[in-house]
Amino acid sequence: MTEPSKLPHHGVPEHQPAAGGIAARARAAAGPQYLNGLNPEQREAVETLDGPVLVLAGAGTGKTRVLTTRIAHILSQGRARPHEILSVTFTNKAAREMKLRLGQMLGQAVEGMPWLGTFHSIGGRILRIHAELVQLKSNFTVLDVDDQVRLLKQLLQADNIDDKRWPARMLAGLIDGWKNRGLSPSQVPAGEAASFGNGKGGKIYATYQERLKILNAADFGDLLLENIRLFRENPDVLRQYQNRFRFILVDEYQDTNVAQYLWLRLLSQAPSRPERRLADVIPGRIEDANPESRGHEDSARDSGSAPTAHPGMTENAAAASASPPKNICCVGDDDQSIYGWRGAEVDNILRFEHDFPGAKVIRLERNYRSTGHILAAASHLIAHNEGRLGKTLRTEDVDGEKVTVTGSWDSEEEARAIGEELEELQRTGENLNDVAILVRASFQMREFEDRFVTLGLPYRVIGGPRFYERAEIRDALAYLRTINSPADDLAFERIVNVPKRGLGDATVQLLHDHARKRRIPLFEAARAVVETDELKPKARGSLRDLVMQFDRWRAQREVTSHTELAEIVLDESGYTEMWQKDRSADAAGRLENLKELVRSMEEFENLQGFLEHISLVMDRDGDAGDEAVSLMTLHSAKGLEFDNVFLPGWEEGLFPSQRTLDEQGRAGLEEERRLAHVGLTRARRRAKIYFATNRRIHGTWSTTIPSRFLDELPAHNVEITESKGGSGWGGSGGYGASRFDNLESFGSSYSTPGWQRAQANRNRGGGRSGSGFEERQSSFSSESFNRTKRGPMVIEGELVAKSTGTTSDFSLDDRVFHQKFGYGHVVKIDGNKLTIAFEKAGEKKVVDSFVERV
Repeated sequence: MTEPSKLPHHGVPEHQPAAGGIAARARAAAGPQYLNGLNPEQREAVETLDGPVLVLAGAGTGKTRVLTTRIAHILSQGRARPHEILSVTFTNKAAREMKLRLGQMLGQAVEGMPWLGTFHSIGGRILRIHAELVQLKSNFTVLDVDDQVRLLKQLLQADNIDDKRWPARMLAGLIDGWKNRGLSPSQVPAGEAASFGNGKGGKIYATYQERLKILNAADFGDLLLENIRLFRENPDVLRQYQNRFRFILVDEYQDTNVAQYLWLRLLSQAPSRPERRLADVIPGRIEDANPESRGHEDSARDSGSAPTAHPGMTENAAAASASPPKNICCVGDDDQSIYGWRGAEVDNILRFEHDFPGAKVIRLERNYRSTGHILAAASHLIAHNEGRLGKTLRTEDVDGEKVTVTGSWDSEEEARAIGEELEELQRTGENLNDVAILVRASFQMREFEDRFVTLGLPYRVIGGPRFYERAEIRDALAYLRTINSPADDLAFERIVNVPKRGLGDATVQLLHDHARKRRIPLFEAARAVVETDELKPKARGSLRDLVMQFDRWRAQREVTSHTELAEIVLDESGYTEMWQKDRSADAAGRLENLKELVRSMEEFENLQGFLEHISLVMDRDGDAGDEAVSLMTLHSAKGLEFDNVFLPGWEEGLFPSQRTLDEQGRAGLEEERRLAHVGLTRARRRAKIYFATNRRIHGTWSTTIPSRFLDELPAHNVEITESKGGSGWGGSGGYGASRFDNLESFGSSYSTPGWQRAQANRNRGGGRSGSGFEERQSSFSSESFNRTKRGPMVIEGELVAKSTGTTSDFSLDDRVFHQKFGYGHVVKIDGNKLTIAFEKAGEKKVVDSFVERV
């Protein structure tokens, strides 16, 4: 009997499941569900797993879905395990959204993906693992801009550089720019280094980096700059991560700067042989070692930071000797690169095919957000840019309403007109949460805010002060940072005399001098000084108690939860009591903020994890509650979408920005045009553009001309409309009679939502209902004044003047200090007003909140 395996098989027809048959349908049902609903281009981007891939994803084309589906596909196909995938985003919000979507696709919680996060969070993670190789300890502190500026101020003072002429914040910006370009102190071009502090900029940068090492600290730029140095100086470490990451995915690739580019290029190569130089692992990046000897374009991109090839090696030879690039997928849109002012290089995405030979470029052009007219207008506008890879957005949706362009006499009429449009939208049932006003410059917001207050329209300003930047929160975090890292001088200095402990500027200066001489942290200097007689007994005792407190808190950290420890620290330090005794109007709010801080720590495993989160998280949570119009800059609107988008201020000099044109020329103009493209593509249903003939900028009125971008819009997709705001001057100005000329419109029949709210508020306040022109009591009458009397004025959390009916805490003959008048003693007390005999300025009357007891 013939074995089954040896039976002849010729003549047996090949079988394929019939289309639409049971087998075909069963096989489709057994396939991965996460691929359902993808269009052909999206599916190609998801399933192309081998080699470098560039996904050009236009606005609203589903790039986030493609990115997350690609990760799900890699995992489900068994091509890599979760910890072998490096997925880099620009915001923590985007990283959280990706994890959430992955969990929904795979039907389970996404665990074991430690390398999904922002550039800085992943860079910080790598640095903590290898901290010793870059002269840090694993518990190093990540400084924010405020701490960075304070440290630079100290260095400027130590070098006798006038901080008013050469501000520390300016130097912080220069250093941040150098780090964004991957430049260490020795690599900064001499001309740039000499541009600050009478030629001392480069020297201070070097001193700043040395000081950071002593403080066991790093700033945001270091999280990538030190990574690059780590990889270049330690090839074995680089090979470890090259071997670990089998797939690399990058979101918003068009927004990467040079440092981010170099970091990715190092990781994206297949592991090099141990005997090979790191200079050989980046094909197509052959530059002279001297940054000033290269062309302007290469200098702007790399400025000496990119690894160089062997002397005499050609570009092709270097590319041939390098290992092939691994599976890297970059998703981005060259038409949405709008962050050049903070170091982003659109050239990174434009030269992707040059950097990764053989790369596959997939264009996502089917838009799922905007209507036909909006997409046509945006595509026609951006087509005027020369520096782009090219794609045309299309939609299968209806054409919808045309983009409208409206001219107004001045910026005040522009605000009135948009206010009228918003009330019209309310009358038709539109949700205000689906409305946004996108301005080019933040100063444009004031007139809209004033108008919305008048109309009673609720609004929110996106991009305001953040919770973790409040003074009381920064103080509390400084305590926790000092516990976590005793070498964190900036944190310790911030709270050494908060609350008041009698440790003034002289004491802090003494500690600084001692720390510099011994090259030790400020806290260790304090521990040493309290054992000597250099301080007065009272100050020495206070400082000794503080050092002992921190020692006790650090010991408690090992046996106490970090949330409970925070409560203990705030109570035992006297910080909570300080605000409980404070008489200012915002003291209660500050205490609530401190409680919220402790509550926010509960979701973290330990104190270090919480502090790491605070340092890295820059996203601002949206305001919950009632619906409101969103008011923000065009840059802040990136990644958002609204049904109705208003775009005011399309005038030459404002948009495009004259400053950008002056500084960057054609490159600046193209970035401004990309910004206009971003603004238009935020709109789902309606996009409304406005320009004013006259605008007040920084207090000065000027006549403007419409933006050149208006003439670059396609006439077929644009409708010209008249302003609904009136001229404000009784109909003059060529815009017809003002609606304010008709007094009947203000009667009881006036039915806009803002007017109805005003009437309701008046009725609640005891006013008579009826005509809008009721007789009202003068605001200067005694009854009106008593009814509308407010508490003391507060400006940015500081009490301007307290009520004269209060009693001062000061006593006669108390010695006090005033920032302007110096030292003196109290000779008379009148409520909260003190008459002080100053040693040099004589007798002055001041509010007690402006002096401190010494």
